Amino acid sequence: MADPDLSSPLINHQSSDQHDVVISINDDNNSGLVLEKPKQQVEFDHRYQTNPFVFLSETEPPILGPTTVDPFRNNTPGVYGLYEAIKIVICLPIALVRLVLFGASLAIGYLATKLALAGWKDKHNPMPQWRCRIMWITRICTRCILFSFGYQWIRRKGKPARREIAPIVVSNHVSYIEPIFYFYELSPTIVASESHDSLPFVGTIIRAMQVIYVDRFSQASRKNAVHEIKRKASCDKFPRLLLFPEGTTTNGKVLISFQLGAFIPGYPIQPVVVRYPHVHFDQSWGNISLLMLMFRMFTQFHNFMEVEYLPVIYPNDNQKQNAVRLSQKTSHAIATSLNVVQTSHSYGDLMLLNHADDLKLENPSNYMVEMAKVESLFHLSSVESVRFLDTFFSMNPDSSGRVKLHDFLRVLRLKPCSLSKGIFGFIDVEKSESITFRQFLFASAHVLTQPLFQQTCELSFSHCDTDGDGFISIQELGNALKHTIPNLNKDEIQGMYILLDDDKDQRISKNDFFSCLRRNPLLIPIFAPNVAPT
Repeated sequence: MADPDLSSPLINHQSSDQHDVVISINDDNNSGLVLEKPKQQVEFDHRYQTNPFVFLSETEPPILGPTTVDPFRNNTPGVYGLYEAIKIVICLPIALVRLVLFGASLAIGYLATKLALAGWKDKHNPMPQWRCRIMWITRICTRCILFSFGYQWIRRKGKPARREIAPIVVSNHVSYIEPIFYFYELSPTIVASESHDSLPFVGTIIRAMQVIYVDRFSQASRKNAVHEIKRKASCDKFPRLLLFPEGTTTNGKVLISFQLGAFIPGYPIQPVVVRYPHVHFDQSWGNISLLMLMFRMFTQFHNFMEVEYLPVIYPNDNQKQNAVRLSQKTSHAIATSLNVVQTSHSYGDLMLLNHADDLKLENPSNYMVEMAKVESLFHLSSVESVRFLDTFFSMNPDSSGRVKLHDFLRVLRLKPCSLSKGIFGFIDVEKSESITFRQFLFASAHVLTQPLFQQTCELSFSHCDTDGDGFISIQELGNALKHTIPNLNKDEIQGMYILLDDDKDQRISKNDFFSCLRRNPLLIPIFAPNVAPT
């Protein structure tokens, strides 16, 4: 046998065209040698591998699966089936009687409330007892209103805790029926949107409940509402407080994310669960008009309603200021009692759903994104998300809510090139050659919230404004773009110029430039210096 070459390795590597065999050893009782098949090499399109936003951050937007739940959909928005049609016809005379009872009860309650409020100026302090006694007339009228809607009896389980034990009550919110029931049952102080004050009749009644108004889009208003909740919860002379922490009505099939206003003060909370058992008629206030919902209620023999008072939840002494923990404990108790899942939807998703419906988009539920999760990840407001939906709508999504590359480039005034395709590939995390609104929103928000985004906008404007006069001319724009998007013609440069001219005064100021990039943050790579593809 020939002498071995001491300079050569003892084990020769196989050539690249040969397959490796991997031997693994199992540690369980059936240990042995397992031959693993070689993994196949996967071919990737390198256009989609490059992250065009790497100069901002090497991280990519989180990949979250699409949501398949619509928490706002009413399951019976119309009349279906012969049984339901016959029942409505039979109940029409009953509905007329109920309508009269409803009108009379509302009128008497309104007059009693006006009498209780007459001459009362000091609404900062608790309502005097003699005025509260007059409000009993209104409370009896609300029970008659419930009767007119078909709630002849209401099943209760458990009992409300005393006010000094649990000054705050929270409940799931399915219909406009719950506030009516709670007014009769508990006569609480409620937290409501400022828009409720202008409602005829209802606005007067809720003012007598010493309502705490809040503008959900104003941080100052929300802060003031929390202060008022804490102030009134700490004083036993005020009624207990009632809040619907979901912030809107749902169909009762899931529990959406809770707002923290009820939990920030750190007082004991009594959760209450409301159910509407039904077979033929879903009583939730979903994608159905108020008048249609009232008509359907009037034309039912009986509408079932169940109210369950759950045990009081106390904040831990060392967690009194931990509103998130108290909210989680409360939402878990309510979801467990309802036997439903909790989702990260919020009122912002309802805004997106309604806006998609207004835009006549097919399957509007495709455009919900679980806004509570979006706000947590990116601190992006619901109003900003609606603006992104407008941009996505202009890309002409198909019936499944997806947008192709050419429509994406058309709206952003881009032409096909390695950089523009890389931007699209950054959004297209599934590599399906089409994007959803959820992916578009997540990618845009991810870029917009990067720490270096604002600084890059400053540098990009300075890079484009070569003469330093504070404005970008069309010639300067063309010179800046030729480094990142080659072979642009005059019309294409003009299209980008019009897009950047936010106030349409035919010149691009720094404010115009920044405003456009905040609305279209995915454009930042084409303006950023030193981002030209190699």
